[in-house]
Amino acid sequence: MNVTSVSFPYGESIHWFSPQKIQSLPDNQLKDWLLATGSLTQRLKTHCTHFEVKILGEHLLTPLQDEFPSHREPVWIREVLLCLDGTPWVFARTLIPQNILDSTRNQFTHLGTRPLGELLFTSPDITPGNIEVAQFETCGRLAALATSLNQQVDASLWGRRRYFNLHDSQLIVSEIFLPAAVEHINNV
Repeated sequence: MNVTSVSFPYGESIHWFSPQKIQSLPDNQLKDWLLATGSLTQRLKTHCTHFEVKILGEHLLTPLQDEFPSHREPVWIREVLLCLDGTPWVFARTLIPQNILDSTRNQFTHLGTRPLGELLFTSPDITPGNIEVAQFETCGRLAALATSLNQQVDASLWGRRRYFNLHDSQLIVSEIFLPAAVEHINNV
């Protein structure tokens, strides 16, 4: 794998849509994955023998323009690859505002290689919110990341973004399906 922390962060500015307001959602199995309301981590684990989180980087940074409209101050940004049997399937980017970091015992900044999804779907204090979807062009930063992982990008990448409510605030998790995942999902 050619990924280095020098390239962190990989996130790119993108316009997200409510699934009901986008006409071009994939008309295949991937659509079900994009709109699934349960834990993506748990679902991914059912498709492999070995599940692994590879950290690309995490740091207190200013979010991209329009990425977190209610926060212009720095937020904790964590970017990881979710790998199944050694193959990266999902690029995930999490944004956590400082007030959540200051007021929580969940230790978001000390997850290490533990999947965030396990914490989000097991904590009684965290409530999953709305899902939005987006299509990523083949010439963007995430396509370049996929290419660096030896995954050929022949079509647009698709991802979802979900808000999680905690202590009268929100954190955001974006999950973009890489070509290896899309190929497997659509051929099942």
